[in-house]
This record gives sequence, structure tokens and C-alpha cells, in this order.
Amino acid sequence: MCYLGQDMTFRDHFSGRAEDYARYRPTYPAALYAQLAAIAPATRRAWDCATGSGQAAVGLAAHFEHVLATDASPQQLLHAAAHPRVDYVLALAERIPARSACFDLVTVAAAAHWVDLEAYYAEVRRVVQPGGVLALWSYYDFESERRIDAIMDRYAHQEVGRHWPERMIYNQTRYADLPFPFRRLEMPTFHAEADWELERVLGYMRTWSASQRYHAAHGKDPIDLVRDDLERAWGDPQRRVHLRWRLHLLVGRVGT
Repeated sequence: MCYLGQDMTFRDHFSGRAEDYARYRPTYPAALYAQLAAIAPATRRAWDCATGSGQAAVGLAAHFEHVLATDASPQQLLHAAAHPRVDYVLALAERIPARSACFDLVTVAAAAHWVDLEAYYAEVRRVVQPGGVLALWSYYDFESERRIDAIMDRYAHQEVGRHWPERMIYNQTRYADLPFPFRRLEMPTFHAEADWELERVLGYMRTWSASQRYHAAHGKDPIDLVRDDLERAWGDPQRRVHLRWRLHLLVGRVGT
């Protein structure tokens, strides 16, 4: 169920391709959700902020009795995956319709670098019970085959590089400089993994904020800048290539 909020002013980089975002983004490992549930003080309620298509919310629902999944984009929520223990609500990250000290865990997957962190952290402190956990994670480039990786690197940093929004630098540096004023918890290393054919990788590239901004600025598909090279490196377009994204995580205890 989706509830409408108020005053929904935010920097929207993804609503224009909400359906593609749901189809062409990698999923996160089940072990990540299990680890977060294990370190949370309880498994009653979790809040997945900036949920997008809801993949993290559904993953959390395997371990938590109830998950509130919020996003400021109604288009994203229209394409979110339904689950009986997940409630989808249209709301800003910095202000949600929830009472104080009610969540055991709060998560933000691939989106913390877009929100107003100071205001968001204030809201986290309000809604998380003392000793609860905040987990931020994201990913940047994937590893696959050397020739493919080189083309992807050129596309990201040269062809559409100047079209990345300014705050993307936090993600590109793997959250090394992202402000995080909580007591950090050590976590294992996790990877998102997938076996994709070429067309799915091209769809994934089109969901990038830099790709969308390039298209808006130039009126043409930026994928054409590297399509021929990728096709040659890939060979059979139906061939499935193993892709591996290392997740960068910031996990901390709130209110202790």
C-alpha cells in the first residue's frame, strides 16, 4: 500500500527510468540481510529509506516482521515489488510518518549519497530505538572481463563523466568521505553478483544518472558512444557474463 505525503521537493535523478531501474539493477546478497538482522537489537520493524524498486525492503522482510519502505518518487513506488510484510509509503528521507524509537534497523541502499544527510541523520536518531542499527551501502563499478571492464570504465569516466551529479563523488570514492556520525560496526565484505547478457548491461547503463543527464543535454542515447566496442568485446550478445559489484558499507549503532 502506498500513502501520499506532502511537500515532496527533492532531487530526482531516477523517476524517468523507474521501470528500467526495477528491471536492470543488481540484487543484493541474502547474506547481507541476514547479517544486519543478526546485529539489530530485535527484528520487529525495519525502515528501508529511498527504497526505489523495493529490492532491499523485500530482502529485509525475510528477517523482519514489518518493513516500512519509503521513497520520494511515486514512479519508483509504482514499480516496487509487493510483499505482505512491506508497506510502501511516499515520503522524503528526512521526514517520515513514523513514531519515535520504533525501528530496530534502518537501511539505505545505493541512495545515501543523494539525501540531505544532516536532516536525514536527525530523523534516524528520532525513529530508531537506542542501540538500533543504521546501514548504508552502495556500489559503483563492476568486475567482469578485462576488455569489458575497460570499456565500462571509459564510458563512466570519459564519455558521460562530466554529467554525473556532484554528490556522486561520495559513491565513486566508495563512501570513504561520506559523513557518518555513528559508532561504526565492522562488517564482512559483500558483493552483488549477476550473470547478464549484453542487452541487460546496456539497460543497466541507461539507468545511470549520468546517462540520463547526457541524454537530456544532447538528445541522443549515450550508449551509442560505446555500443560497437562492447558488442565486439562481448561476442555473442546472448552470452551471459558474470558480473561482480563490491558493496561499500557504513554500518553503525544509533544512540550509544
